Amino acid sequence: MTAAPRAKKSLGQHFLKDAKTSARIVDLLRITSEDRVLEIGPGPGAITGIIHERGPARFRLIEKDGYWAAHHAELERPAPPAVEVLNDDALAFPWESLEGPWKIISNLPYNVASPLMWDIVSRTPELTRAVFMIQKEVAERLYAVPGTKDYGALSVWIQSYVRVEWGFVVGPGAFNPPPKVDSAVVTFVPLPKDRHPKNPEALSAMLKVCFQLRRKQLQSILRRAGRADPAAVLEGLGIAPEARPETLSPAQFQQLAEAFGRSES
Repeated sequence: MTAAPRAKKSLGQHFLKDAKTSARIVDLLRITSEDRVLEIGPGPGAITGIIHERGPARFRLIEKDGYWAAHHAELERPAPPAVEVLNDDALAFPWESLEGPWKIISNLPYNVASPLMWDIVSRTPELTRAVFMIQKEVAERLYAVPGTKDYGALSVWIQSYVRVEWGFVVGPGAFNPPPKVDSAVVTFVPLPKDRHPKNPEALSAMLKVCFQLRRKQLQSILRRAGRADPAAVLEGLGIAPEARPETLSPAQFQQLAEAFGRSES
């Protein structure tokens, strides 16, 4: 193959080069010989080889960059498992097609991290664990609690499906080229299915409506959005009509979405 290309800014590539950091990330996935593991955007493979050495039952890669997809498809590995390589855009991947339990891991490009995590937690049928390295600022939003400045639609959505566990911070020097900000590693532990949103579409719509005007009162936001008699519905749920979106828990947002979803059906 030709010489490896430089990281592509258009794909948000910052290749991990620190071996100790790579091993720490893989450790968090807790790979066993029965696991199916999917890695998004392996690039040169800083964590790919370590995952393979841990010997999962199946190992699949999704890589948008044609050069690195071909590199991993052609690479001869001395032991199983065989590595399945998809030269595809993870943003367009049909997560519903993943049959059986899967663990997912990635050093996610900053420019696609939020929409990818949004889809993965809500559309993967049997996600058992996930480990992501992302921009530290985004990680703080995932972990945020109601009433804090980092709490928003992404916080509510992710926490409606998984428990977010903070891992560790990774400085720019661990990458080539170094990003201008710190990264952080987080682990997702899926919540029981009965705690997942019963009406994901309604919840998604509610979050977008509410957090566009996060400083306004809920009754005002919902009235402006055309929801009928918002004050009465809010009071029925035990939520003060004058409360602001940033003060509601994920469970309260789910209740709100279900209530207005029923009233509009």
